[in-house]
Amino acid sequence: MTDSLADPHLRYSGTVTPGNGSGAGAASEAGAPRDIVILGSTGSIGTQAVDVVLKNPDRFRVTALAASGSRIGLLAEQAHRLRVRTVAVAREEAVPALREALRGAYGAGEPLPEVLAGPDAATELAASPCHTVLNGITGSIGLAPTLAALKAGRVLALANKESLIVGGPLVRAVAEPGQIVPVDSEHSALFQALMGGTRAEVRKLLVTASGGPFRGRSRAELAGVTPEQAMAHPTWDMGPVITINSATLVNKGLEVIEAHLLYDIPFDRIQVVVHPQSAVHSMVEFTDGSTLAQCGPPDMRLPIALGLGWPERVPDSGPVFSWTEAMSWDFYPLDEEAFPSVPLACHVGALGGTAPAVFNAANEECVEAFLAGRLPFTGIVDTVAAVVEEHGSPDGTGLTLSDVLAAETWARARARELAAARSATAPAEARA
Repeated sequence: MTDSLADPHLRYSGTVTPGNGSGAGAASEAGAPRDIVILGSTGSIGTQAVDVVLKNPDRFRVTALAASGSRIGLLAEQAHRLRVRTVAVAREEAVPALREALRGAYGAGEPLPEVLAGPDAATELAASPCHTVLNGITGSIGLAPTLAALKAGRVLALANKESLIVGGPLVRAVAEPGQIVPVDSEHSALFQALMGGTRAEVRKLLVTASGGPFRGRSRAELAGVTPEQAMAHPTWDMGPVITINSATLVNKGLEVIEAHLLYDIPFDRIQVVVHPQSAVHSMVEFTDGSTLAQCGPPDMRLPIALGLGWPERVPDSGPVFSWTEAMSWDFYPLDEEAFPSVPLACHVGALGGTAPAVFNAANEECVEAFLAGRLPFTGIVDTVAAVVEEHGSPDGTGLTLSDVLAAETWARARARELAAARSATAPAEARA
């Protein structure tokens, strides 16, 4: 699959495939721990990545951390335990508290790491000298760091699916084949299963979904879902936006778009299969009728470790199944009437251009409105669909970063307007 962004058949030999940048300082010295930059270090992906690194000090060395600035104490603790050179926060107002927390964590006499701040701080770190950048930022704000890492020739361990989805053509323009190693459990599974055949032998990608907390419910039964119910995911422990996206299956729709962009497989050959146990993370069906599945306990440390260590596996990265105990795994077709987000995402992905950015931005606003009680659960995807329809069919040629940002700004504003209008007209008992 040499024209894929994530090519499992390309194996690195201690150096990094350069992008459009010089790649200076990208490769760690032979035999030395691999230098890693972690973006979004205090989030779910970031904290588990730190755990992987701390358990493998002979393999990995973190040179820099970036976070939003909402969990200053944890960021300072991570910086001290990892002995990083640089710490970055997106919120400039968090710098005084960060410096105080760092002084408390390091103690008297210990030199403190360099502190960067502002909306471009993570982007600066993404291009800094290292071997691999793990982008664990949530949301489309991860696009600029993704582009910076690729242009600098870094290997990109990508957990920030939104940056690829909203900026697909931009990412394609700068990424070398195989420069991206996916960290999402589903795309890591596809990455591994695709090693079982050539591109011409792939018939279908099968992306598994747990079904979220509301698997089996009809659309009518979803109307009264509360934020507390939607936050209770049966399998994964994630942040609020991703958890709600998993409940609506918007997350699965985004993953279908991501799979299309990563592996260059048409949408009509990518299928979502509901698998409640989350043991089979995804599958590849080949033309001879064989299907290869990647399986493992639902623990994100496994794909994170593969993303950081590729092309080598990191021993004992996470738990394993006990094959001496009885297990049963179930698979169901997706109910597209109850969960229309997946077909909507396929439509958006096929439109291309700025449509995926509109889809993602509108959804983020609608999730916020739902969590605040201003929008019903089924209103999330309904409102997103309305914004996408109003946006229309964009021109997908010549896409720029400013085009993406402008489309996102419009989509957010329009989604807020539609959510507010719906809240104003809803019966009082529905808003309670």
